[in-house]
Amino acid sequence: MQTVTIDRLSEYLDQEVQIKGWVRFHRKSGKIQFIVIRDGSGFCQTVFVKAELDEESWEIARGLTLESAVIIAGTVQQNPRNQQYEVQVKSLEVVHLSEPFPIGKKEHGTEFLMDHRHLWFRSKRQWAILRIRHTIVKAIRDFFDEQGFTLIDSPILTPTSAEGSSTLFEVDYFDDKAYLSQTGQLYLEPACAAFGKVYCFGPTFRAEKSKTRRHLTEFWMVEPEIAFARLDDVMNLSEDFLKYIVRRVLDHRKPELEVLERDTTKLENILKPFVRMTYNEAVERLQALGSDVEWGEDFGADDETMLTKEFDQPIIVHRFPKVFKAFYMEPDPEDDKLVLGMDVLAPEGYGEVIGGGERASSIDFLLSQIAKEELNQEDYEWYLDVRRFGSTPHAGFGLGVERTVAWFCGLPHVRETIPYPRMLYRLSP
Repeated sequence: MQTVTIDRLSEYLDQEVQIKGWVRFHRKSGKIQFIVIRDGSGFCQTVFVKAELDEESWEIARGLTLESAVIIAGTVQQNPRNQQYEVQVKSLEVVHLSEPFPIGKKEHGTEFLMDHRHLWFRSKRQWAILRIRHTIVKAIRDFFDEQGFTLIDSPILTPTSAEGSSTLFEVDYFDDKAYLSQTGQLYLEPACAAFGKVYCFGPTFRAEKSKTRRHLTEFWMVEPEIAFARLDDVMNLSEDFLKYIVRRVLDHRKPELEVLERDTTKLENILKPFVRMTYNEAVERLQALGSDVEWGEDFGADDETMLTKEFDQPIIVHRFPKVFKAFYMEPDPEDDKLVLGMDVLAPEGYGEVIGGGERASSIDFLLSQIAKEELNQEDYEWYLDVRRFGSTPHAGFGLGVERTVAWFCGLPHVRETIPYPRMLYRLSP
């Protein structure tokens, strides 16, 4: 008898198959038992009819507990009421009879669920979220591979700051000290001078003492970098990139979106042309909406939410004040108070999901910036070499995976978007 996965049951209608999985739900009704089995690929109802089973198998089935590991064999049928595929059971093997499962139907507090995260993602909702995450990650890699980018793995341990020293995690490094990487961007800039179009994809770390629904201390980020590219090039790339990912999710994860009761018309809006506005225009619009933001201030979460509520598609805000952007950003040739940076703000209050822009190509400008920020020039000599040997305009951006998953799934907090979240007061399991 062939062992099949639940997501392929439609291919075996009226055939006998074997399924290996775990008990998710058990209901007894006289001489019939209904047991929902999950196997990682999906969920399926199995039907136990007493008249069609031997007495021992029937009693074993009656004693099954939630999350017991089982192997069942039976005939695939289509339920006439809901058109879903189910299995009429002929035999049952118990691989392991589970102890009482701690997560039940009753309401559990967030802390309890987070303490049991290793068990929580067996639930149907968490299963749906993490499968959508998988599809997003696969789409990210496919997009850049299809566009001719080369994957460059950037180091996790770094000797210097890239995004400001206040959010660094310091670690012992033999007789020295090192830091957990905040971004792979500085390492990509030399790489794009070798390969033209590159990207890195991996975990990054920010020691921000923040407890907002958008923040994790460890998260995954993808960062492309392109030689001979300008600000407009990466704005266009970011728009094409997000449209590609959401199309993949809509095409391949419809059942999971239904589990989450996600309004997919909201996701369809991502396929429209994005709204674009300068920072100056955004400040004027926010002030007109009642925000107290002043020119020269970075936008807070409330400002981003207020701005995006006016539109049902993402907004690209560009040309920010130099005062709050990283030292390596290219200055705007038309206004030296600005840099050629851009952020993509997601609608529905999800805020910034992409940040990037054009990098400074002048070594003299970078030297002045390093001095202004009181950084140790010696630590950045390797980075400055990119400007000494064949310097070109180049640009890129970073996308946070967890914020993107939260947005696509319609989740209120990023803690559900990663298997094992790390937050200000959460380091286990």
